[in-house]
Amino acid sequence: MATVILYSTTVCPFCIRAKGLLTKRGATYQEINLTEQPERREEMIEKAGGRRTVPQIFINGKHVGGCDDLYELDREGKLETLLAQ
Repeated sequence: MATVILYSTTVCPFCIRAKGLLTKRGATYQEINLTEQPERREEMIEKAGGRRTVPQIFINGKHVGGCDDLYELDREGKLETLLAQ
């Protein structure tokens, strides 16, 4: 099973949608909540190539983007392949 890391905040509706899709696809993920750990925001920005919004999602160390990007991967049939690695 893939290693999934998701940077989020507590009240972000896009984060909730992304977590819902990952759960629907049977993925387990490590959530880094920036509301609870604001000191990790710079880490996220650096790893995400300058992106500052949440969620930022990484699968097996590869940055896949945010919520819309995750849904696009799913529509293209690529998400399940990534999660199976």
